Amino acid sequence: MTRTADDKKEIRVGFDRPLRIGTRQSPLALVQAKMVANAILSAHGWRTEQVELVPMVATGDKITDRALADVGGKALWTKELDRALLTGDIDCAVHSMKDVETLRHDRLLIAAMLKRADIHDRLIGADNIDALAKSAIVGTASPRRKAQLLALRPDLDVRLIRGNVQTRLKKKEAGEYQAILLAAAGLNRLDMENLGSEISEDVMLPAPAQGAIGIECRDDEHGVRSLLQTISSRNTVIAVTAERIFLKELTADCHSPVAALA
Repeated sequence: MTRTADDKKEIRVGFDRPLRIGTRQSPLALVQAKMVANAILSAHGWRTEQVELVPMVATGDKITDRALADVGGKALWTKELDRALLTGDIDCAVHSMKDVETLRHDRLLIAAMLKRADIHDRLIGADNIDALAKSAIVGTASPRRKAQLLALRPDLDVRLIRGNVQTRLKKKEAGEYQAILLAAAGLNRLDMENLGSEISEDVMLPAPAQGAIGIECRDDEHGVRSLLQTISSRNTVIAVTAERIFLKELTADCHSPVAALA
């Protein structure tokens, strides 16, 4: 069919309007979204106004008194972003890949991943796990961390802690916990690289995809996919994909204390 002058022109994302990058509204999520935006600007020689961050509050950020595994699992981190993608309100969404369900909507795909950051966990409150006081109260929201901690130190009192990084640190400083565990990658991205003691992967294996940032889009948005693929790290994609396949084959969920490192 021959196009006419009256036919609607295809909108060029990044030129006719900004590339809209969806993100959760937490401080760490915003830092990660800005990393993606800066990578795109650098890769394509774009001006700042050619991308736009679209923050939104995830259900997982609203629920701070219960384990997410008990009220909906990892989908509570992604469903608002998924909805915005599917309705066309955003062009892509930035995720911490360890928080993304292994089974995704069939119209969405992870188009790119930034180079993976530090995969380790950090202990805040003691130099190492052996240095924790007997029966010390340790905060984590991760079944994986809890299982590995108790395997090493059955005497520890491991309790649920929720909230963003800053909230958890405040709870620890207030004396609610004698120590907490956090991901090194998140602390580094928040300029807290000197906080806490690194736990070797020989002592505590990370979560599948820990340290990786993924960018998701609709599978029919070929122009957006091409834009994103220019910033993708092939080695990260290979390793994270392997770890997520392992997770899927185990039919693991948020209750499962699964660790993996490819």
